[in-house]
Parts: sequence; C-alpha cells; structure tokens
Amino acid sequence: MEPTGKAVVVVGATGLQGRAVTRHLLNSGWQVRALTRDPNGAPARELASVGAQIVRAEMEDVASLIAAAKGAYGMFSVQPTVGSPGTAPDFCAEDEVRWGMKVAEAAHAAGVAHFVFTSVAGADRHGSEALPQNLISKWRIEQHIAGLGLPATILRPVSFMENFTGGYALQGGALATALAPDTPQQIMAVDDVGFVTALAFSRPQEWIGRAITLAADELTPVQIAAAISRALGHPLPYVRIPIEVIRALSEDFAFANEWLNERGYRADIPATRRIHPGAMDLRTWLERTGAAQIAAFLAAQRAAEQHA
Repeated sequence: MEPTGKAVVVVGATGLQGRAVTRHLLNSGWQVRALTRDPNGAPARELASVGAQIVRAEMEDVASLIAAAKGAYGMFSVQPTVGSPGTAPDFCAEDEVRWGMKVAEAAHAAGVAHFVFTSVAGADRHGSEALPQNLISKWRIEQHIAGLGLPATILRPVSFMENFTGGYALQGGALATALAPDTPQQIMAVDDVGFVTALAFSRPQEWIGRAITLAADELTPVQIAAAISRALGHPLPYVRIPIEVIRALSEDFAFANEWLNERGYRADIPATRRIHPGAMDLRTWLERTGAAQIAAFLAAQRAAEQHA
C-alpha cells in the first residue's frame, strides 16, 4: 500500500520512539500529526521543522485524542513506563495503563484503520510466570486493544541501546547496572522500531493482527562495556550495582533486573533480521550515533563534576 499522503497520528511524538517513528513515516511519504502536550517546546519545533504537523493533545484527555485522530488513517501509540525520562515523580503503572487504554479508545472512536502499539518483549508470557510490572502494564494495554477489536499491530521490542547514553547506565566513569556481568542481554536501537513501524503501516494486509517481538543484538554487560570502550577510544569498565541498592530504591525495578538476569526476553533475533535486514547491531549503532551520544554525555558529566 502506498501512503498517498494519508495521515498517521503519532502519540508521544516528542519521546525517543515517537521521534524515530515520525521521522521514518515522513521519509516514507506519510503525513504525520505529532501529538504533544507542549506544541511550543523545542522537541515539537524540531518535529515541525522536518514536516510534521504539531497537534496539542494529552493522553489523559480522550476528547483531545479523538479530535487529533479524526480523519487519520492510522495511529501509533507508546506510553512511558515508571521512571522514564520526563515523567512526573508520582507517575505510576496505573497511569501508564490508563493512558494506553485511553489512546486505544480514542483510535476506536475515531475509526482509524490501523493502530500500532509498542509493548515490550515478554509481555505475552503473562500467566506462565511472574512478570515485572512494566511487562504487566503493557500486557493489560494489549488486552484492552484486543477487546476493542482494533485493527492493530503489536510491536514488542527488547531493551534499547539508547539506555546506555545517559545517567540511567553511565555513572562514575563506568557502565553501571544491576545486570549480571556475564548474562547475555538482548538490545535494539530505537531507530529500528521506527523503521518497523513505518513498514507495518505500509503493509496493513500483512501486519494487522500480528504481534512481533523485536531484538537486534545479544551481548553481556561486560561485552557491551568493551564495545563502548572501543568506540570511545578509552576504557569504560562495567560495574555491577548490588541488587540490594536497587531494591532500596524500588522493589519493582529490582524484580525487573532479577527477571532479566534469570529469564530474559528470549526474542528471536534472526526473525527480526528477516523483517528488517538492516537492523543495527551494537557496533553499528555505536558507529552511527551511539558513541557520539555517550561521549557527549560523559563530557557533560565531567564538566558538571568539576563545577560542583
């Protein structure tokens, strides 16, 4: 199917995934209505500069979502999880689920022909094992989408490589997480989720009704730190944060790390490459954008420490 100037509504357009999806849709010939709470903010202006139509809407406000989706062909939906950058300190799992359900209900009310929701790998294992809260939240949204009978595609990516570009994982001149040093972890670049989303919208007969798990590489944290070190040209050691330290901050986050260590996503990487042969492995992502982002963050971090 050719886009022929049809519009896709992108919810969460100024976030990491939303920006990637917007860019790939525009490059594929779609019109994009980029939804944001702050149309005058720098992220929204940047999207406008590449051709997106900026529309003010909030995931909490179904009426604003329906108005934004009226007459659009499709809608892309992603919600932040607890602890995501930019979320309020009191943002909780119930907020995430409520927002995801409201977006789906707005798409249903507006009669969109194709709805794409980004979930998370492993969400479909609900019932077979105890799952982290973020997987349970996404599964509840998936079930609501199914209950509405939306013509939908569910994408379930693993952890993002972009997690290694900021304070989430870069601390004290090291890569620091609670993951076991020698346990392989599955990862993917956010840009590739944007690519697959645009692909799904362009082939509705092939993609509506599908739920696809996405992963592009699998490396241990020690291997990830070594790859980043090579790309930066200087050592970046891996340091494991004791799970007790994480648990003191958040029981849910501690459980999520234990789940990744003991069970993991178990995505089929060759299946992702059949869908998207150009999906970036870690080395390619570092060469293209990752190393520059990491270097910039580390430099800013050092500068802040010197002025503290």
